[in-house]
Amino acid sequence: MSTLYASERGFAIPTASEELTFDRRVRKTFDLPATTGPGRLFILARCYPGNRQPLHVTCNDLALIPIEPADPASDFGYLWIEASIPPNALRAGRNVVDLWVDADAMNAWSIAVDFGGPSSWSEASDDAGATWSSDHLGYLHFGCGEYVIRIRLPEGEDPPPRPFIREDSDHRRLGRLRELLPAEILAPAPTLDRVRALATWTSTRWKYRNEKQATQYAPWDPATIIVWGRTGRGHDGRLPIVMCIHYAVTFVGACLTLGIEARFVVLAHHINSPMGHFAAEVWVPELDKWVFIDPNEDAIFVRDQVPLSTREIRTATEPLADLVAWGPGHTYQARTASMRDWIANAYLTGACFRYGAVWPRTDFFSRPERTPPFHGATAYSELDLVWESPPADTADFGMFRYFAPRAWFDEPPPYLAGGPTPGLSR
Repeated sequence: MSTLYASERGFAIPTASEELTFDRRVRKTFDLPATTGPGRLFILARCYPGNRQPLHVTCNDLALIPIEPADPASDFGYLWIEASIPPNALRAGRNVVDLWVDADAMNAWSIAVDFGGPSSWSEASDDAGATWSSDHLGYLHFGCGEYVIRIRLPEGEDPPPRPFIREDSDHRRLGRLRELLPAEILAPAPTLDRVRALATWTSTRWKYRNEKQATQYAPWDPATIIVWGRTGRGHDGRLPIVMCIHYAVTFVGACLTLGIEARFVVLAHHINSPMGHFAAEVWVPELDKWVFIDPNEDAIFVRDQVPLSTREIRTATEPLADLVAWGPGHTYQARTASMRDWIANAYLTGACFRYGAVWPRTDFFSRPERTPPFHGATAYSELDLVWESPPADTADFGMFRYFAPRAWFDEPPPYLAGGPTPGLSR
């Protein structure tokens, strides 16, 4: 048992992070209870390719073991870095973690920032720690926020997942999205037939582009995603990022317009692996179960003519190539060598299905500020993700707070299980 302490949501924007030098230092404060064991410090950070400078970390002025640079030839972006804090460095009450690097230029280490609110616990210094300010975080010194730094202590227990939050069924944007759908999808049909047709339609709206191919991340707005993806022009006229998450957002939004219950699923090989994926599940009343739908690859997985849930795919013993059922959109998506390689090496091997989570809300029309601004362009960091309990509890996912047993992921939508009917989101 253990407890995570965090003051941010993990909504990191990699293009607006904090750069460290000898003079530019960062500080994160935690209000912690007394502890008898070591703490686990988690930092979402990027080490520059070729950097030889270690990341210096202190806790309450006690130096921790410096964090050595990653492989100088690699550039995997913002990843989770873990360090151990000895018990004698921690105290009940205010605890201060400082980070810096022995470099003059901003070319060694950077720290992820969540710019979602005031900087109550995060500060930066431009004079090697002589003075501190919380008003101008980020390498351009332009905003308030919180550094994505967390601590886990061995005492206590993380809370259970929060209730799922569904979009308001009467939200006007759902009706307007419905106008974009083709007539054959609007026509009455069995749920599985409709969502398979919808997955094909979604997967063929635009060409996939990730953070390695573009820099301007599309918002979680289906109409905007479709237009930005089709035209290749987004905010400020730049080529937009429209990747797996954006197919899922468009697909789930369209499902909600049709009265079909849908949710987002997040897949990972391990927490710092580039072999992750973002897809969806729909509740199929005729089968009384959740069914995995991939609107990016236009795929479902089927055993004995019964489509599988994400959890069933993750625990399958058969080769996934024997279970996958491609739709027509797969041909459209598999035109590039990079996509074909990813399907062969990450998808059909089951690597990206090793761990799974649910994003616990679909109210991206009502509450767009609750949507992650750059999901998928860093290691997974959003604090609200609900992960299926890993084999060793929080051994590999200690930077997250919400875990649930397998049965939690099989439960029907709350209102079908006797909970409240869909209404205004919170």
